[in-house]
Amino acid sequence: MNDLPDGLDEFLGKAGWGDAAVDPIPGDASFRRYFRLKRGDEPAMLMYAPPPEEDPAPFLKVGAYLAQNGMRAPQIYAEDAAKGWVLLEDFGNDRMRDWLDDNPDGETSAYTGAIDALVELADKPAGPFEPYDLATYQREAALLTQWYCPAMELPVDEPSYASAWDEALAPLLERQNPGVSVLRDYHAENIMLLGDPREGAAQGLIDFQDALVGHPAYDLVSLLQDARRDVSLELERAMLQRYCAATGAGDEFLADYARLGAQRNAKIVGIFTRLYKRDGKPRYLELIPRVWKAMERDLRHPALAPVAQWFDANIPANLRAANGGKIA
Repeated sequence: MNDLPDGLDEFLGKAGWGDAAVDPIPGDASFRRYFRLKRGDEPAMLMYAPPPEEDPAPFLKVGAYLAQNGMRAPQIYAEDAAKGWVLLEDFGNDRMRDWLDDNPDGETSAYTGAIDALVELADKPAGPFEPYDLATYQREAALLTQWYCPAMELPVDEPSYASAWDEALAPLLERQNPGVSVLRDYHAENIMLLGDPREGAAQGLIDFQDALVGHPAYDLVSLLQDARRDVSLELERAMLQRYCAATGAGDEFLADYARLGAQRNAKIVGIFTRLYKRDGKPRYLELIPRVWKAMERDLRHPALAPVAQWFDANIPANLRAANGGKIA
């Protein structure tokens, strides 16, 4: 086995998987790595999240909460979090995003399952996670002014940007207590389909280690304003209606959905710019136009008036319309 981390054989031996075939999975993360294992006919996934750059403990904590509350997180077969090793259930190859590429007629069924999982999650007691507070929202939104605006050589008023978000988010903060568990990156590339959703198959959850306790609309935004996949306005509206009908959410919830849509999309524009400028990953630039398009819709909601006014004054509308600008 070439190019495998030190300590892999020892961990797998202790876990009873020492004779397994190990197949590295190409990844995009700087430090975290994944390997697909096969022991006879039995598959498993191996995650290597080496300290000090990575820490698998949050993944294990959130996974345990989800499993205890009937949600479909991968089973943990063995772990040595101190050394960065986690041996877990292999959910297979059917990411929702990839499955939909091959089965476009199953789109409504797949998104219905994803929405119903959020309805179920919102009905559970919130997990033992940190709160999604104003400081966190502000820190995330500031990624746009910290990375995108300098990349575009845009001199902007950062203090008034923060003030605009304070004003826009204030009503939402009052409504997100006691809060629900927010997975924070719930979208078609982080949902595994454990069978055909048209036949009612379950879905598996991955990449949930950054969970916080916050507003239920956040994961809806992640899913329905997906930065990596086009979701039609018709599907977005239909799935929002399904969620609201199941939970009794009304107009205030829809306003909060727009608030969090704008906040998350501003964050993503900043993150994708950072991935290019700092980490040398230009492929994320082609995703920015989709994010801008969704954010423009969010900014049209009256709840975002202070933030929309800031954008109009600081980032010209024609630049935003031109695919978010051409980052050099």
